[in-house]
Amino acid sequence: MKAVIADDEPLLAQHLRTRLAALWPDLEIAGLAANGLEARQMIEDLKPDIAFLDIRMPGLTGLDVVQALSPAARAACRVVFVTAYDEFAVQAFEREAVDYLLKPVADDRLALAIERLRRPATSVQADDLMQRLQALLPKSAAHLAWIRASVGAEVRLVAVDEVCYFQAADKYTAVFTRDAELLIRTPIKELGEQLNPDQFWQVHRGTLINVRQIVSARHDALGRVSLKLRDRPEAVAVSRGYAHLFKQM
Repeated sequence: MKAVIADDEPLLAQHLRTRLAALWPDLEIAGLAANGLEARQMIEDLKPDIAFLDIRMPGLTGLDVVQALSPAARAACRVVFVTAYDEFAVQAFEREAVDYLLKPVADDRLALAIERLRRPATSVQADDLMQRLQALLPKSAAHLAWIRASVGAEVRLVAVDEVCYFQAADKYTAVFTRDAELLIRTPIKELGEQLNPDQFWQVHRGTLINVRQIVSARHDALGRVSLKLRDRPEAVAVSRGYAHLFKQM
């Protein structure tokens, strides 16, 4: 059997390739795609039996990739979605032939997916599964659950609940946790669209703060506001445009 892997994080794509090689030596990895457009073209050209698709990718999402395939390619290729969404979305489909793997992918869970993929295809249609996932995502998994940051040759996965605040830093975004400062490539504006707005508030053009971290707000004589956080020693400045959020603090 032949497969392709699509993920915009090269280290995660390579990690999945390495684990597949260890757990399924007979599977040929025909190609790695870095975005949704590459993935669609690769599936059409290489005609793999299986495609491991990240759900959130530039150009086209994993869901969009499947919808954009020709009827012949869709019929011939079985799709496994690889997602950073929460377990509710994943568990809803655990008994189906088309599988969903939660990042970071554990060996035992990948082995289960391999076992399913080795079986003959069931009568469950990918279209039906896609429609159900589309309906489920806005309710249960619309918000980002993990941040993936490169640290040297490794990828560190940080739960967003552990993030104290995000701050724009040139072409990157700095991620501040209790004991670390990491960098990710996602722009602050795009990040804000993926986070839960009830948990992360914009307090400056380049700053998103975890409201659960706020201990107090300090107002100076000039009307400027700064926030004291539970797990960080530095104060976080609030711009005048967002000062009204802390008027009662």
